[in-house]
Amino acid sequence: EDGAAASRACALALISQAKVALDGDLDRIERVVKLTGFVAATPEFTNHPQVVNGASDLLVDIFGDAGLHARAAVGMASLPLGVAVEVEAILQVL
Repeated sequence: EDGAAASRACALALISQAKVALDGDLDRIERVVKLTGFVAATPEFTNHPQVVNGASDLLVDIFGDAGLHARAAVGMASLPLGVAVEVEAILQVL
């Protein structure tokens, strides 16, 4: 649950940055093409997809069918600045 909440927070930050880049007009986002989630984890941890679900679910909640996307969830030994989760997205915009 904490991991999914962290990825959800990352997706919110991603949307915020997209809004700035699009001069405040999120309606220019036609669809979310792909989401990649990087999860800091031990070698024994295998629930990376469940962690990234927080971000995926938020994008679908916000953008509806346009938020459906291809996805990768990758386990990492460490992430910059000690964060638990990092996400990146490819968005199709007008």
